[in-house]
Amino acid sequence: MGLLDSIAGMATQALSSGGGNHPLLQSVLGMLQNQEGGVASLVQQFRDKGLGDVAASWVGTGENLPISADQLKGVLGNETLGQMAAQLGVSNDQLSSQLSGLLPQIVDKLTPNGEVGGGFDASQALGMLQGLLKK
Repeated sequence: MGLLDSIAGMATQALSSGGGNHPLLQSVLGMLQNQEGGVASLVQQFRDKGLGDVAASWVGTGENLPISADQLKGVLGNETLGQMAAQLGVSNDQLSSQLSGLLPQIVDKLTPNGEVGGGFDASQALGMLQGLLKK
């Protein structure tokens, strides 16, 4: 089983158990909640760094384009990744590697109709992710 399959499995298991207590997933949802504009703002960050096509694929209804850990570092920056890594007790490199597999799936699930909303409600998003990943 590849890294992406492993991460997807952990996220699905955490969400489908009803607990939503997967630390990486919680950290990503927290990042989105604390970021003004939520998913829309995140997608804009990717556009600003020249990776708009990658983020657009996650939002769109087609196949999700992959992102490398280095590309992710370039978009999110060391400060954001450092804060998340410290919360999770992992290195920036470990976080970037895991996040590069999980973030496309999260954005994809949060934008099921291929549209990005302006705000973000973590509890609503978690409920939506639970429902979508149980199918």
